[in-house]
Amino acid sequence: MKLWLIFAIVTTLFWGVWGALIEIPEKAGFPATLGYTVWAITMIPCALVALWVIGGKLEWDRRSILLGSTVGLLGAGGQLILFQALRLGPAYLVFPIISLYPTLTVLLSVTLLKEKAGRRAWIGIALALVAIFLLSYQPPTSQLVGGYFWLFLALLVFAAWGLQAYVMKFSNETMKAESIFFYMMLTAVILIPFAILMTDFGQPINWGFKGPYLAALIQVLNSIGALCLVYALRYGKAIIVVPMTALAPVLTVLLSLAIWQVTPHPLTGAGIVVASISIYLMAE
Repeated sequence: MKLWLIFAIVTTLFWGVWGALIEIPEKAGFPATLGYTVWAITMIPCALVALWVIGGKLEWDRRSILLGSTVGLLGAGGQLILFQALRLGPAYLVFPIISLYPTLTVLLSVTLLKEKAGRRAWIGIALALVAIFLLSYQPPTSQLVGGYFWLFLALLVFAAWGLQAYVMKFSNETMKAESIFFYMMLTAVILIPFAILMTDFGQPINWGFKGPYLAALIQVLNSIGALCLVYALRYGKAIIVVPMTALAPVLTVLLSLAIWQVTPHPLTGAGIVVASISIYLMAE
């Protein structure tokens, strides 16, 4: 079995389940910003296990710290910016823009890392980008959009996440995956105060089981998925791994149908079909 494929599948599965369940604590009254805080904390045990795998031999030279922290700041920082973008702009416009971040990763990997793929894989990559856009569809709302600052923030997240995957792959060429993930955890924890400052404590917050405790059980799926992504990029090509793992919404949609009993939009259904074909082609 291809190691990159195994780790990519685990990431896709875990992120897909995470995406379907994360709404439960949010709908129960636990804000997404505090959900970020819980996620950052769940990164700690995963990072410790990763360090245990390599005997605690963390790479802490200047270059490793810089690369690992860059990966972490781009990912976690992008998530915090996303919170603000969704406050200012409608989700049905924000998510489609951000969802195409794999295009930036693919472009950078082809031009700078000189990654190549066969014809079947390229067709799969192209279909994946189409599927990601379709799967990110959000029904229009009556939310009024004031100005275009939300667009600037959405583009920042697009750039941050697209660049993060490239730097993650680039770092894997000289660093251990475990060290990269450790610095991802560290930067995520450092940014916790910003998430807390963004939280509206004037609104009721659920501090019961369906709040932080359930959020922790769900967010750990996100953390394990992130660790597996680092491993997938160690053994596989970024131009294939990133678009494939970005198709996690396929599973999210299917699980959401069972949990929330909501019929998907025809565009979302089309995205599932296109994504299935894409995954088959890229996994060859």
